[in-house]
Amino acid sequence: MDALHIQGVDKPISRLIMGTGDLRKLEENERLMLRAYVDAGGNAFDTAHQYRGREKLLGEWLAEEKLRDKVVILTKGAHHDDGSPGPRVNPQAIRQDLTESLERLGTDHVEIFALHRDDETVAVGPIIEELNANLEAGRLRAFGASNWTHARIQEANEYAASHGLTGFAFSSTNLSLAKPQEARWPGVVSADEATIAWHAANGMPLLSWSAQAGGFFSGHFTPENRADEEMVRVYYSEGNWERYRRAVKMAGEKGVTPIQLALSYVLHQPFATGAIIGPRNPGELLSSVEAMNLHLTLEEVEWLDLKREAIAQ
Repeated sequence: MDALHIQGVDKPISRLIMGTGDLRKLEENERLMLRAYVDAGGNAFDTAHQYRGREKLLGEWLAEEKLRDKVVILTKGAHHDDGSPGPRVNPQAIRQDLTESLERLGTDHVEIFALHRDDETVAVGPIIEELNANLEAGRLRAFGASNWTHARIQEANEYAASHGLTGFAFSSTNLSLAKPQEARWPGVVSADEATIAWHAANGMPLLSWSAQAGGFFSGHFTPENRADEEMVRVYYSEGNWERYRRAVKMAGEKGVTPIQLALSYVLHQPFATGAIIGPRNPGELLSSVEAMNLHLTLEEVEWLDLKREAIAQ
């Protein structure tokens, strides 16, 4: 499985990152899926303090399989709706969440830590200083921002550089072929054209959540089927239906599925990307792994994304 590198982490990180947001138990199907991911070459797991028990399940499984030293854990903290609702992007909440996450995971460090949301009323200085304190204490190897705008990340990294500190090493926002009309959940950020240009200019890796747009390209949705209110609100637009039609056409020509093309689109950006996936069974996992081997040209990526009307023959 292809790998990416994040400054500070001494292990290559598989570009397909196993999400644990839907991991509610550890029974046979869940164990088979997790094992299939590792057997396919995957080594990175995404979780969060806010995910209500998922960290504990992941930690238990890694201990049972004796895999902790071989994998990369990405966990997140300082979510505004985690325990007591309200502003939580502050040094105390960051320190508390990370400490509790390590206890739940049964480890003394995580390779990657991310702030789960932003609070733009908070100055970046104390945040960067707290993250550096945890870095120096060995509780994490690198840190980044989940659902921060590129402007705020830039501001934070400029503060870090001017004070001799380490800055954010990666960003984790939504990036998908289907473009959201509005935020899927409160406080989340999707990569727009300005964000993509910023990443392309500085090379910072982007780890995309909801890389397959909640299954928009699965064939389960049509313009007439409006039963899923969230999908209608977020993704039902004429531009996205045209992207879907183009994905269906190209998928037929390449002998793959539209949802595999949608994932491949995320992995063919002009900068390092990873995709956090949430397969429900080994079959869905295999589909994602196969998508990694699908090559797209720049022309094909642009055509899928409505940036050109035709592909030169």
